[in-house]
Parts: sequence; C-alpha cells; structure tokens
Amino acid sequence: MKQYSNTYIFAFAAIMVLVVAAVLSFAAIKLKPYQEKNVEIEKKRNILASLNIEATASDAEAKYAKYITDSYVVDSKGDKKPGVDAFKVNLKEELSKPLDKRNLPVYVGTTDDGSKHYVIPVRGKGLWGPIWGYVSLNDDFNTVYGTTYSHQGETPGLGAEIATRAFQVQFKGKKIFDKNGQFTSIDVVKGGAPPNDTHAVDAISGGTITSHGVQNMLYDILVTYKPFFEKQKK
Repeated sequence: MKQYSNTYIFAFAAIMVLVVAAVLSFAAIKLKPYQEKNVEIEKKRNILASLNIEATASDAEAKYAKYITDSYVVDSKGDKKPGVDAFKVNLKEELSKPLDKRNLPVYVGTTDDGSKHYVIPVRGKGLWGPIWGYVSLNDDFNTVYGTTYSHQGETPGLGAEIATRAFQVQFKGKKIFDKNGQFTSIDVVKGGAPPNDTHAVDAISGGTITSHGVQNMLYDILVTYKPFFEKQKK
C-alpha cells in the first residue's frame, strides 16, 4: 500500500475542502433566485388563502394580480407610510422593533362579488417554534372573512392541526370588537367555545399550547392595527 506524507494528506484535504466549498457556493448563488421566487409564490398563495381563494404554484401570481388590488404599510398610529413596499416587509424583523418603529403591512383584496377585504399578516409562538399566517377582515374592520395559519414544527395530529381548513374555517364570521366597540380579538377555547359566541372558536384537542399560541398571536398582532381599524371605520 502506497504511503503518503502528512503534508500531502493535509494539502489534499485542504484542496478538497476548497473545491467543495466553491461548488456549494456556486450552487447557492445560482439557486438563490429560484428559492426567492418560490418563497414569493408561497407568500402570495397564503395571502390568497386568507381570502378563501385557492391557488397553485402555477396560477398564484395571476390570481394575486387579479384579486389583490392594493397594498400599503401603516404605522402604529394607523397612518399610511409612503415609500414602503408591504410585500417586502419581514414581520419577524418588525416584531423585534419598538411598536412606534414598526412597518405594519395591509393587503386589500377584492373578491369576485366586488367586496373588499383587508388582509393582515400575523406571527407568534407555538409549542415547538414559530407560527404565522394571515387574517382577512371585511370592510367593517371587525368581521373575519378568512384565515390561514402555518407552523414550523408543531406535532402532527395535534398542534399542527392549525394548518388545516377544519380549524381555520371556524374563524370566518367572528368579531374582533364587541358591541361597545372595545377590542376583544378572538379566544381559542379549550373544551369548545360557547355556542353562538362571536368572539371564540374551539381549540385543538390535545394541542392546547399551540391553540393558546394562535389566540395570543391574534391578539398581539391585531391590537397593533387597532388605530388603523378605528380610523378606517370613521
């Protein structure tokens, strides 16, 4: 068996590391535009899903252009902020800022019947990691028109059920303000929401912590839009 010196072995290993690193870097650079495009399409699909519009990877962009008729960013006082692209706002980054420094995206959807709905992105914490989604409101800025939620690592059959339509459709028609105009958000109730409660839905059986995560997420995000909602109502 041929023997190699330590110098040769170290040199060979170093060269291989450099070659592999170069190949991976090249692949990452080449694939990045495709990855970014996939993320963009998935985001558009989720926004549409909150409007109860199904879209595939192939038709998401066309449907987004058709149904999303406006988008903008507001501040914590509910005023529009010029020069900020709502679609490019990273909610995770915004939540790390003080409230008065945040960019709060709003997407306006116009459905086939001509009605307008306002889509708000939401983000919070589940049992095992982040949870996020979109909530659309009717033009009364009170009644939920639709929702969609996703997660990073919730337990299949338990917390992961927040990503199912069976859980999400419960929110349609629920109210985030009470009869006196006070902000209430929506409770996710363990054991089941009281019948005809317009401010509550059923929690996921066996997924209590994730259900509470959804409840907290909705309250914590939607309350930051309260000044915007109130100004729009006036």
